[in-house]
Amino acid sequence: MQLSRMVNFHKTLGDPTRIRILSLLASGPLHGQAIAGKLGLKPPIITHHITKLRDTGIIYQRRDKNTIYYYIDEKNFRSYSEDLLKMIYQPDIEKEDDSMKTSAVVNNFIAADGTLKHLPSQRKKKIIILRHMIKGLEKGRKYPEKEINDYIKNFHPDFATIRREFIINHFMYRENNIYELNPQEMWAEIE
Repeated sequence: MQLSRMVNFHKTLGDPTRIRILSLLASGPLHGQAIAGKLGLKPPIITHHITKLRDTGIIYQRRDKNTIYYYIDEKNFRSYSEDLLKMIYQPDIEKEDDSMKTSAVVNNFIAADGTLKHLPSQRKKKIIILRHMIKGLEKGRKYPEKEINDYIKNFHPDFATIRREFIINHFMYRENNIYELNPQEMWAEIE
């Protein structure tokens, strides 16, 4: 799941009225008037909160004649909640890179002195090499562009291409020439 969608999910849940609406819907579907009556709020306020919840994918609606009923989308709700746990408690990069295939690819493209012979053209191999190269960067640390360039030069003189590959493959995020590692779940997959 994209980090921005996960953040939006948690921002949406950051309102007590929305949590109260969800607790009512946990017992079964309700229409807007019923929700407003049970919470002692005016229908336009409920409509505002329902729209936020629906746009995030936490609830969905079904029409029965002239009445719209709202339901919790339990699958989406659980998925959002579990994805956060996976992101926070994900295994270390080193554990993932223990496979023999990964080692063989790294040995083929990384010289004995640790420099990159050349960037593989095959996507799967390229992702393995990029994962190997990014291991030396710290999670949560913000890197100025010059510092990222200097780091990449330890592997290869064409820092612009490698830096661009880090961004394209979602290993890093860039804003105002400041670079930061993305959570590992956002990284391009080795398929």
